[in-house]
Amino acid sequence: MAKATQAKDDYRSLDNEALNEKISDEEMRLKKTKFSHAVNPIENPLSIKTQRRALARLKTEQRKRTLGL
Repeated sequence: MAKATQAKDDYRSLDNEALNEKISDEEMRLKKTKFSHAVNPIENPLSIKTQRRALARLKTEQRKRTLGL
């Protein structure tokens, strides 16, 4: 649980441009991982799950900022 709190703090400390860049990087990384898994199964398929969740955390932080929360 300490890791999740640390990750949240990392996302909160980013400015809007850095957050948008991080989101696009994570999206591209997830797409590449999914494609690579479709072509040739990767060793740890749970890494897709963790990447998806990290992307969701980033998008949640972005949404909070747009709503002003």
